Amino acid sequence: SSGINAEYGGHGHWVNSMALSTDYATRIGAWDPALQGKGQSEDALTVYNKYKGVGEEFMVSGSDDFTLFLWHPAKSNKPVCRMTGHQQLINQVMFSPNGRKIASASFDKSVKVWDGKSGKFVATLRGHVRAVYQISWSADCKLLVSGSSDSTVKVWCMRTFALLQDLPGHADEVYTVDWSPCGTKVVSGGKDKVLKIWRA
Repeated sequence: SSGINAEYGGHGHWVNSMALSTDYATRIGAWDPALQGKGQSEDALTVYNKYKGVGEEFMVSGSDDFTLFLWHPAKSNKPVCRMTGHQQLINQVMFSPNGRKIASASFDKSVKVWDGKSGKFVATLRGHVRAVYQISWSADCKLLVSGSSDSTVKVWCMRTFALLQDLPGHADEVYTVDWSPCGTKVVSGGKDKVLKIWRA
């Protein structure tokens, strides 16, 4: 029989985005880009366990109420913590491939970085002049890319939390960005009806 397995409440408005700490493992399956193509025959469960790390999965949610909640679904439907700091609604949340960090994109023109286990605030990435719609991590967790209503794509260093590269070129808002699992390319798309592929 079908039915609700668990329910997680706490947000004061719409939930716009959610992510699991193991999302990257389910995305790449049995292929591990860290092995540069040699891991295609690895069992998917082995890769999943590698990216899951020690402990169990975490989940994060982002809302129109300007907050994020960190959850530990295997243990409780109560949040581990409520993460505050954004001044406007949150468009996207995403764990780093190793699950150690969380990034959040917001209408407040910023990207924030949080600890993936405790939910503690780590850094704010400022540089966009309009809403940030989407973000994506590089496979090695060293870089983050963001796409914005200001028509730019920006690449950030996750060691210094500084802007590494500005990628102008879109003629209008950038709605989506993604990083290839091999780590060599970034793709972006937006209101100008164009997809761009950038060499990382």
